[in-house]
Amino acid sequence: MLTSDNAFSTALTLILSMDSALISIVMLSLQVSLMAVLIASLISLPLGAALALWRFPGRNVVIVALNALMGLPPVVAGLCVYLLLSRAGPLGEWGLLFTPTAMVIAQVILVLPIIAALTRQQVEALHSEYAEQLNSLGLTRLRMIPTLLWDARFGLLTVILAGFGRASAEVGAVMIVGGNIDGVTRVMTTSIVLETSKGNLPMALGLGIILLALVTMINAIAHMIGETAKRRLG
Repeated sequence: MLTSDNAFSTALTLILSMDSALISIVMLSLQVSLMAVLIASLISLPLGAALALWRFPGRNVVIVALNALMGLPPVVAGLCVYLLLSRAGPLGEWGLLFTPTAMVIAQVILVLPIIAALTRQQVEALHSEYAEQLNSLGLTRLRMIPTLLWDARFGLLTVILAGFGRASAEVGAVMIVGGNIDGVTRVMTTSIVLETSKGNLPMALGLGIILLALVTMINAIAHMIGETAKRRLG
């Protein structure tokens, strides 16, 4: 039976030797999470900016809903996507359940409210600060969106990185809709759960080390972006 020290040293050996099984799991994890964050960003950045600039009936309800969805339990998101994509669901004929696409959809649902809600806050703060200058230039609210998004780019990059951190560390939703199929939908988080239950501690530890390193790197990049923004913008 492996001791914790032996398991840790074996895990490091797997990482340093670029074990093929480990690397394929990591690459699929990155592929799914990056695609989910990209899609969520393309939707949520303009959505958050629009909510910051326009006033309409029900706006406060939308804002409250977005803020509430930031804490959406992953298993609930996974269950909703499962019901949509199952054979009895409205999108069942597409055959997306237990595929990486289904995992991307689940992660988009989890990440989108986070990016949209935080984007709204940042753009709203900038708009209140520069409203007079923007109005003096004769910009419509639609034209203001790219201007304000660009001005808030450093803060928004941090927001997007936070979304990526949420997506890459997700386990419940992706396990429900992905099925944790070897070589198809098995990502880092679901593999850690499986390998730990099997007693394969070196693989679980190896994936855990990589996931921890990834999260640390994301936080380091976010911190560097924040410091850069402070120096440039005073």
